[in-house]
Amino acid sequence: MIKIGILGGAGYTAGELIRLLLNHPQAEIKFVNSESNAGNLITDVHEGLYGETELRFTSEMPFDEVDVVFFCFGHGKSEAFLKEHDVPASVKIIDLAQDFRVHPTPNTEGSDLTDTPLGQADDNAQSPLPIVGSVRGEAVYGLPEINKDAIAKANYIANPGCFATCIQLGLLPAAKLKIINNNVSVNAITGSTGAGVKPGATTHFSWRNNNLSIYKAFNHQHVPEICQSLKQVQGYLDADIDFIPYRGDFARGIFATEVVRTDMDLDTIVAAYKDFYKDASFTHYVDKALDMKQVVNTNKALVHCDKVGDKLLITSCIDNLLKGAVGQAVQNMNIMFGIDETAGLRLKASGF
Repeated sequence: MIKIGILGGAGYTAGELIRLLLNHPQAEIKFVNSESNAGNLITDVHEGLYGETELRFTSEMPFDEVDVVFFCFGHGKSEAFLKEHDVPASVKIIDLAQDFRVHPTPNTEGSDLTDTPLGQADDNAQSPLPIVGSVRGEAVYGLPEINKDAIAKANYIANPGCFATCIQLGLLPAAKLKIINNNVSVNAITGSTGAGVKPGATTHFSWRNNNLSIYKAFNHQHVPEICQSLKQVQGYLDADIDFIPYRGDFARGIFATEVVRTDMDLDTIVAAYKDFYKDASFTHYVDKALDMKQVVNTNKALVHCDKVGDKLLITSCIDNLLKGAVGQAVQNMNIMFGIDETAGLRLKASGF
């Protein structure tokens, strides 16, 4: 059994992570840390777990009892935590915050990533894999579709962002074809859980319901990690990702469209997409138009392509809390410990 600790245990991602791990055949949760909820039953906060666990939150962090710890902190807290606490080198870390996802010289303006110490992650990777420094050492970017070999050897995983995962999985096969040579137009809509459990003006029901809005247009924090992975696979990136994110009036899921200009014919592109994901456990090319309910409550990513003139329209969708967060984190854990990549993640979509 893989012995697990969870830090930052009261948020949406931690609740989903606990749900997955309680039903994982080779996982044992040893502690769930939450300073503000210490002593309370986990079900007092994560009420969907009634009848599944009697675990309580703790203020303790007994790292000597675990093999891996999940950081479910808000962004910016992982780096500070590692400076203030001694996590034994024998304990692997899977970090869901964005602190160490991006190389110190991000490639949004074509800067070079090829001076990093680790070579290609797999046959899909055309440039060396970016390694991000931390006070713990080095973090591997945890996108299994391109970095699986590096993940298997890693002690620290920087788990990708939700928008970043969905958009990258739509664009990476195009990068392998080396057809991302002009600015890419991206639109994506996310559910309210993407904003976290702490309530805000744009998350409460009366505002979100029957509503739609744009935020952080062309300036979303996930763009650098998208560019980083595209450059890793394509070998260069001289184009911008013009990303417009939307807030949706639903709880979970991301639905994205990406437009790439290319003269390459659609049959060649589709064949390349299918080949790129032929060995992927959770990412699948689908021959017909997608809808988001096909992935909600699963660790799947679905991708589809259409073409009109020189405009390639790529559609991709994921569950933001699963493939966009803790599902992918558990997938990374499985790879790190050399067990079945799909263990604990065979989930049916909430299609109705």
